[in-house]
Amino acid sequence: MPLFIKKMELKSKEELEHGVTHFKMFIKWNICAVIIGVVVGCVGTLFHYLIDISAQTFAMSQQRMVWLLPLVGVVIVASYRHCGMDNDRGTNMILVSVRSEEKPPLWTAPLIFFSTVLTHLAGGSAGREGAAVQMGGGIGYQSGRLLRLDEKDQKLIIMCGMSAAFSALFGTPVTAAVFSMEVISVGAMYYSALVPCVLSALVGYCIAIRCGVERTFFALPYIPEITIPTVVRITVLAVLCGLLSIVFCVVMHGTGKLLKKAFPNKYVRAVLGGFVLINLTYIVGSGDYNGAGMGLLNDAVLRGQTVPYAFAVKLLFTAITLGAGFRGGEIVPSFVVGGTFGCLAAGILGINGSFASAVGMIAVFCGVTNCPITSMILSIEMFGAEGLIFFAVAVATSYMLSGYYGLYMGQKILYSKDKAEFINTSAH
Repeated sequence: MPLFIKKMELKSKEELEHGVTHFKMFIKWNICAVIIGVVVGCVGTLFHYLIDISAQTFAMSQQRMVWLLPLVGVVIVASYRHCGMDNDRGTNMILVSVRSEEKPPLWTAPLIFFSTVLTHLAGGSAGREGAAVQMGGGIGYQSGRLLRLDEKDQKLIIMCGMSAAFSALFGTPVTAAVFSMEVISVGAMYYSALVPCVLSALVGYCIAIRCGVERTFFALPYIPEITIPTVVRITVLAVLCGLLSIVFCVVMHGTGKLLKKAFPNKYVRAVLGGFVLINLTYIVGSGDYNGAGMGLLNDAVLRGQTVPYAFAVKLLFTAITLGAGFRGGEIVPSFVVGGTFGCLAAGILGINGSFASAVGMIAVFCGVTNCPITSMILSIEMFGAEGLIFFAVAVATSYMLSGYYGLYMGQKILYSKDKAEFINTSAH
């Protein structure tokens, strides 16, 4: 009996110590997450306003600012070379740093910040959420060094920064938190980062909202009833979007490789890419395809209107912009490509154009990022929960049919998309 009591006391003591350790870690990560959320939230809010000012300046110039693209390209290339980041891999470097011993350089955040603003000012076709991931990850890592975190905690603080930046810019805190944990290694969610990612995303979001940044939300004018014919039509649309996501990734990666091979000198590549974009802008006769392209997305989602070639032209503009060496993100362009394509396909499939645009946007985003849980949450935060079943069908279909392609070469796909087995491959 005394031995039994002694064992019980020992076990109780161990459980108490275990509980105290977890509570200390909880407090630690709450403090770290708030610090990162405040810092990155403030930087992200400033980034948002500078991007908006750049876009407005470009629009007010009646596209004449596009003539600055060759000069901006040279400045961006020179800046990265001067800071020793001539071979910077962008978002891929941030993803790899979470899984490996590779660390984001000191200049990661400031360079992507200013180079993306310059790209938008001159009318380059790029987004900002991908840039935010780099910026947040870079700030997170440097903050972790100042907080004297160990190597394992550094990985969590990078994801923490990613969440805060994405949330501050886009106004979708839950999506931002889950995306940071899901995009690193598909099939292996980083649940250990759940507390810091959620809290930092919330803090970043609150700071942005308090500073006047509006969250991204579309009030869909029509959501269909759940019927078998409608589900079938949505599935067909998702199949097409899954294939389109493959095309998106192949074109984005292929254009970059083609330009590097044809013009090995980065300065030459940036200048020629700038002149190509200038000509394309004047050929299409508007600035709709420059910048993020939110005007195209608003027309498609809110009004169910688009031109037949919008998705292809936006993809071309974005591929040349990023392939030539300009900086920015790929996420919003993928939204625009998916949204305009969904709107186009709506007439053929007999679906409401506005709703088909929303579904196409989410389906293509899922296909290019390989993040199905993030995509479903994003659909709720951007469009409300009423049409969730349709978005879930579209996400599941697109995720499976997009294969092992993806925007981010640094992303590891660890679990098969069509078999219950682990694999070891990278997104193409």
